[in-house]
Amino acid sequence: MVTASDFRNGVTIEVDGKVCQVVEFQHVKPGKGAAFVRTKLKDIINGGVIETTFRPTEKFPQARIERRDMQYLYNDGDLYNFMDTESYEQIAVGSDVVGDAMKFVKEEEMCKVSSYNGSVFAVEAPLFVELEITETEPGFKGDTATGASKPATVETGATINVPLFVNQGDKIKIDTRTGEYLSRV
Repeated sequence: MVTASDFRNGVTIEVDGKVCQVVEFQHVKPGKGAAFVRTKLKDIINGGVIETTFRPTEKFPQARIERRDMQYLYNDGDLYNFMDTESYEQIAVGSDVVGDAMKFVKEEEMCKVSSYNGSVFAVEAPLFVELEITETEPGFKGDTATGASKPATVETGATINVPLFVNQGDKIKIDTRTGEYLSRV
């Protein structure tokens, strides 16, 4: 059990049947009246943010979140299949849980799969990936204005903006959080 006076950023607790992570907390001791803890909690299942206050003596059960490195195997319609590389256990995760996290991830890449009580609620792609450009317009000589870019399709099927000097067949590095081009490899 975790008391409200023990809150720290990143602590995961169960509040009113919801699994929440402490994003911000502040211990307040007004001149008049009892002390309280003002918190900002993020519901890790649906992503909503709750602002609330607690008495410092209130107790909450600590939620155990399991984050495992798993290898992405393949996409089967609405299901994304992952394998634990230690136990070779395979799981299938629905596209509603995965969201846009997998649009830059190739098969056999490692991802972080987060679960609570055995049910998967989030998949995190690696921060940076290296992909090959499969389709893009050729850049024209003299077309080199600062910051100019063109659309390009990578081998996973996602489309991003790249500088004019990048050509079809080039390998590039992409930040999966923002979907931005970083450099050629």
